[in-house]
Amino acid sequence: MGMTELGTERATAVPHGSAGQQRRRVIKASAAGTVIEWYDFTLYGLAAALVFGPLYFPGAGSLAGTMAAFGTFAVGLGARPIGGLVFA
Repeated sequence: MGMTELGTERATAVPHGSAGQQRRRVIKASAAGTVIEWYDFTLYGLAAALVFGPLYFPGAGSLAGTMAAFGTFAVGLGARPIGGLVFA
């Protein structure tokens, strides 16, 4: 018995929807991903403005405590691109 040849037919992808439907799906998925990604930073920014200053920096004045809380926010925001470069 010799080798048998396989057929030369190739499988082709069947589109599941029109280009407009696929584009809307991609836009919705990327928007949902962006919302989830920035949700924690939005909450932390609100908490830094309203809660963290007096809570974590009680000895500082009102403005200085809020600025210190926003400083920790800035460090986290600045570390994201560096982490992206390191872990990419």
